[in-house]
Amino acid sequence: MPIKMYDLAGAEPDRRFSPYCWRTKMALAHKQLEVETIPWRFSDKPLIAFANWERVPVIVDQGKPVVDSWAIATYLEGAYPARPSLFGGGAGLGLARFHNAWADTVLNPALSRFAMLDAYNHLSPADQPYFRRSRLERLGVSLEEYCKDREGRLPAFQQLLEPLRQTLAAQPYLGGEAPLYPDYIVFGSFMWSRCISPFRLLDETDPVNAWRERLLDAFGGLARNAPGYW
Repeated sequence: MPIKMYDLAGAEPDRRFSPYCWRTKMALAHKQLEVETIPWRFSDKPLIAFANWERVPVIVDQGKPVVDSWAIATYLEGAYPARPSLFGGGAGLGLARFHNAWADTVLNPALSRFAMLDAYNHLSPADQPYFRRSRLERLGVSLEEYCKDREGRLPAFQQLLEPLRQTLAAQPYLGGEAPLYPDYIVFGSFMWSRCISPFRLLDETDPVNAWRERLLDAFGGLARNAPGYW
């Protein structure tokens, strides 16, 4: 029986853009586990009420709900130890925890200033009022104000990526010679932008972009085959 995964969707049911859901989808593919993804929208909160949770990803494995992308990754590692490891051992788990915190507190907030309005424009009409209202409460400004002057802010964003750039100039993946969960954490953030925004964040010659291209092709092109832009 495949694992069921509730996966954030836009107005188009196959446009799946949550960075956290992409972390989980890549982790499931890495573990070579069969998954059935179920499109979920902000107005579908009752669909995951059984998990006592209001956000995705949510997975259901053999009747057991697991919520939150980090908790899902550690659950999969423990539940399927014979499958390829997401962390490569205890030290890798500790390093992945750092990447998780860095993406949540540094990378995703920076990316949101480029992608938030585009995300709104890809939502179903039923979700748009909630999204605009909740983001106004959180950010204190309109989506238009929050995302203005993207070209002017791009150099600072690219500079923020310098630790990634130096690492990926020396090795193909954050995990070394092969991808591990830290790769999927950071890649999920770039998939968020790719799936909903035509604004290009990376130069084609950037080592970060070359790494992203490799992961787009991973697992039979799982990510590349998803509706997106660049």
